[in-house]
Amino acid sequence: MRGLGPRSADSDGVAAHLTRDRIVAQHLRARDDQPVSTPARRRRSGSPTLAAIAAEAGVAVPTVSKVLNGRSDVSETTRSRVTELLRSAGYPFPEPETAPRTPGLVDLVVPGIEGSWATSMLAGVEEIVSESGRDVVLTVAHGRPDSPDWVDRLIARRSRGAVLALVTPTAAEIRRLRAAEIAVVLLDPGADPTPGIATVGATNWAGGYSATEFLLGLGHRRIGVIGGLSSHLYSQARLDGYRSALAAAGERIAPELVRDADWTRTGAFAQATRLLALRRPPTAIFACSDRMALGVYEAAAARGLSIPDDLSVVGFDDLPEARWITPALTTVRQPVREMGATAASVLLRLMAGQTASSQRLELSTVLVERASTGPAPAR
Repeated sequence: MRGLGPRSADSDGVAAHLTRDRIVAQHLRARDDQPVSTPARRRRSGSPTLAAIAAEAGVAVPTVSKVLNGRSDVSETTRSRVTELLRSAGYPFPEPETAPRTPGLVDLVVPGIEGSWATSMLAGVEEIVSESGRDVVLTVAHGRPDSPDWVDRLIARRSRGAVLALVTPTAAEIRRLRAAEIAVVLLDPGADPTPGIATVGATNWAGGYSATEFLLGLGHRRIGVIGGLSSHLYSQARLDGYRSALAAAGERIAPELVRDADWTRTGAFAQATRLLALRRPPTAIFACSDRMALGVYEAAAARGLSIPDDLSVVGFDDLPEARWITPALTTVRQPVREMGATAASVLLRLMAGQTASSQRLELSTVLVERASTGPAPAR
């Protein structure tokens, strides 16, 4: 895949930057010797220095210089504040150039690239985008105060469209994207998206239901569940499916068997250890991701339990690790690659001026039975 990672904002060209600096410096040196035809562009005598403007704006002097030189690697909020101060002080600077949009690029915005889920999703997006003759630009939305704003980066490179995977933009970010005429499709957002935004996901509730129903069919009644972050919609949906399957079977939902982790192997290990230490431990555990199921395997091994003789385990995702681990993991297959491809297809239609056929597309999940599940042990 070409274009992995956003292009550095400092790659605009050092030579061009220095040339603009020299032009501005020469203009400032000449302003007292030659009249300026446009009074609005003349710096008034005694007006603040760049250092004073930087101090008033709460930024560094190089940042003021970047705004003065029309550089793109400055957030829109900072640019607006500094521009207002520069204009008030009478500093001359060029109007920003209007670069044409690059039709060959599509942005993929993710919170991070780690693990098989992200790799599979990325492959699906890239496959469809490359068929259209475009390339994918990967942008990581770190969400840290010191990291560049991902919306600023999309606007700066005049992106035409973006798939936001596991990223839920705020209403303000959506307004900025719409104002910049950037088409957006959400892939498995963690929270309720802004109305009117096309979204692609999976049947998470049905997946949680089928996993629990399968374990009930094997005779398990004490079934533990380890969800991801409770704030994530897809985690809530899988847990709701678990609860609904128990209720449909007439089984009581035991609060002590319901645990939240953080989607990590270590977090699931800690929660599984607590579940297995209960006076009446579960005979089966449904982990809401394959990665967390690996943590359950480790917790079972630490207590000397055999899978599936002593404990049955079901995961969610059907990542390659589910087939490689011993015993092979029974899991709910989530069509991650197809989800990425579908999101890319919807985005290309939006970029072409068409409308999405549906605001919410859900791809079906299916239970894949392997060797990690068996009949409930007699206790």
